[in-house]
Amino acid sequence: MRQVRLHGPGDVRLDDVDDVEPGPADAVVAVAACGLCGTDVGYRRLGGPGGPVRRPMPLGHEIAGVVRRVGADVAAVTVGDRVVVHPGDDASGRIGNGADAGGLAPFVLVRDAARTGRLVPVPAGMDLEVAALVEPLAVGMRAVDQSAALPGDSVAVFGCGPIGLAAVAALVDRGVRDVVAVDLSPARLDLARRLGARAALDPTSGDVWTALTALHGTTASMLGPAPATRRYIEASGSAGVVIDIIERSAPESTVSVVALHYDPIPTSFLLILMKQLTIRGSMEYPARFADAVDLLGRCDPAAMVTHRFPLDAVDDAFAVLEDSRHCGKVLVTMERGA
Repeated sequence: MRQVRLHGPGDVRLDDVDDVEPGPADAVVAVAACGLCGTDVGYRRLGGPGGPVRRPMPLGHEIAGVVRRVGADVAAVTVGDRVVVHPGDDASGRIGNGADAGGLAPFVLVRDAARTGRLVPVPAGMDLEVAALVEPLAVGMRAVDQSAALPGDSVAVFGCGPIGLAAVAALVDRGVRDVVAVDLSPARLDLARRLGARAALDPTSGDVWTALTALHGTTASMLGPAPATRRYIEASGSAGVVIDIIERSAPESTVSVVALHYDPIPTSFLLILMKQLTIRGSMEYPARFADAVDLLGRCDPAAMVTHRFPLDAVDDAFAVLEDSRHCGKVLVTMERGA
């Protein structure tokens, strides 16, 4: 079969590889759709998860499809089931994140499929392209977990790509009504409003911090007045946003950083100390991956999918994701998985 693999910095190829064969505890899933994200762009730029790979690395970890084969020990799913694939961990075998399996192919081998939670059923009536949003939705949910946001809190989400939009959807679903989205793209801001954001701010149209003060009120501190925003989710990937949040946030604010920041960011630990800020990194998923499937059934994020490409146009898919600040989710689709 053909599979998208990374060979080095900027070197992504559609290779001919052997067909996948499941072991007793494994399953083979026919891929219907696989999303691309900023992590994939970072891998392409660096040549691998932490630098150039020593051997070709399959890409693709946002996967929905249909079970085609199962090992003798797999009872959790059967052939024909429509599923979302949990991309795994070091123990179970990662998919698209440095291991020997990837979702940008007609079929993907899922190791340890006998374990509950590795393959999550897709509800009847849910399109498999929409189901491919589960993985980024789970990342956004984890970012909300790390923010510790509760109903009644005021929250600002910086960056409304798929992860930021997923965070907006998760916040609203949990009863947090005072959510403000910040992005440069009018299209993304419109999506944030449709997902339930109270307000959507474009930094090029006015001062974001003045607007946050108008929306959330003001709190006093020894450093002067600040917006009374209680929680921040950093999904923009901009170093300037991180610096601004630390400088402009109110005392005892919490910042959940889910965006990838590859370069060091100058940080005032004096401000962190004086304000008693809580800054948390957010990595991967909530404890129960299936919670993202449940949330997907309660919200309507289908409009997040703005671009679809066939497997042989994966270079075009990467080009859109790298060059456009206005795109939503970019999917690669495989007819064989439908």
